[in-house]
Amino acid sequence: MRTKSLKKNKINVVTLGCSKNVYDSEVLMGQLRANNKEVVHEEEGNVVVINTCGFIANAKEESVNTILEYVQKKEAGEVDKVFVTGCLSERYKPDLQQEIPNVDEYFGTSDLPNLLKALGADYKHELLGERLTTTPKNYAYLKIAEGCDRPCSFCAIPLMRGKHKSKPIEELVSESEKLAAKGVKELILIAQDLTYYGLDLYKKRNLAELLQKLVKVDGIEWIRLHYAFPTGFPMDVLDVMRNEPKVCNYIDIPLQHIADPILKSMRRGTTQAKTTKLLQDFRAAVPEMTIRTTLIVGYPGETEEDFQTLKNWVTKMRFERLGCFTYSHEENTHAYSLEDDVPEDVKQQRANEIMEIQSQISWELNQKKIGKTFRCVIDRKEGNYFVGRTEHDSPDVDNEVLIDAAKHYVKIGDFTQIEITEASDFDLYGVPVTA
Repeated sequence: MRTKSLKKNKINVVTLGCSKNVYDSEVLMGQLRANNKEVVHEEEGNVVVINTCGFIANAKEESVNTILEYVQKKEAGEVDKVFVTGCLSERYKPDLQQEIPNVDEYFGTSDLPNLLKALGADYKHELLGERLTTTPKNYAYLKIAEGCDRPCSFCAIPLMRGKHKSKPIEELVSESEKLAAKGVKELILIAQDLTYYGLDLYKKRNLAELLQKLVKVDGIEWIRLHYAFPTGFPMDVLDVMRNEPKVCNYIDIPLQHIADPILKSMRRGTTQAKTTKLLQDFRAAVPEMTIRTTLIVGYPGETEEDFQTLKNWVTKMRFERLGCFTYSHEENTHAYSLEDDVPEDVKQQRANEIMEIQSQISWELNQKKIGKTFRCVIDRKEGNYFVGRTEHDSPDVDNEVLIDAAKHYVKIGDFTQIEITEASDFDLYGVPVTA
């Protein structure tokens, strides 16, 4: 029996995976809204669009389970139609059509016009940069490029997203102005590889020039860099970071590993010595910089010696932010031809050991912040706390600053000076500083 509370022709967009998918869902929702369609994000609707992730095993499993959940709702009469888009659909469309045939239609990562058509909407070219943001109103993701030309052995992203394609600077400035007009104060620049930006359009790495244009956008107060590649890094970006207050002293640079045999097999195009030198150059150029990285343990052929090299290096480098993943054996990648020879329990144990080291480093670094005052943006209220971030923290993945809502009031979306009074390994506690 159909649920009476459901409105007819309300389109529910469900987003799985990374910030790039969040951005794509926002563009889809903006197009639907411009076509006078009623659209919601992860709420009840009788038409469902699932934007899937196909990156690693856990993400694929979550995507498949979500599809099955909504197919069951369709069979029970709780929803009318289920559409699937995104990376999983791009990568495995024939398999999905065979295994889960009760989905109305599958679309890939570049099928937006066709998806809109299936939803009874037209693709509007004039909506360049228009989207319905789903993040807190004070920040938004700005996707500056699509796809990736890097040959990393473990990564299936080029299969799903295609070759690197930069967006023109003028287009990105226009999009940023529209976001600022809606109250966005922080831009989080995303791409598979920020450092490749501009090579296709301008025949040079042009991230620094893009940043110099974006800092001039009125209303934007922070610009944050996500997902830089360690080889060929455009060092002029560091000059902009040091000289422009709006560019956060922060960079997310996934390094994946550090043992030379693993880096070579991963086809990363670098060595331990080169990577260490790069990070030393970062610190010298921007002493206040926070460096976030991600690592992979359990890659095929990773010996105990390789892992000890990684552990020792993590201990030595003292990253401000670090995440660790276990290797996922992905078909149609270069590494798939290698034997996935590190047992799952060993992979997990190695990841745990890395994160134990990082937890201690993070605790020690956070203790040094007690008594200091930081400019924080307030993202939300959660339970008994207002939740904010310093310029050294990105949403969802980094430290948060917690302010006791029973004792203090701060306005969500505003920047506030917060004095840190306590610190744990991954959270800070503070009080507002009144002028």
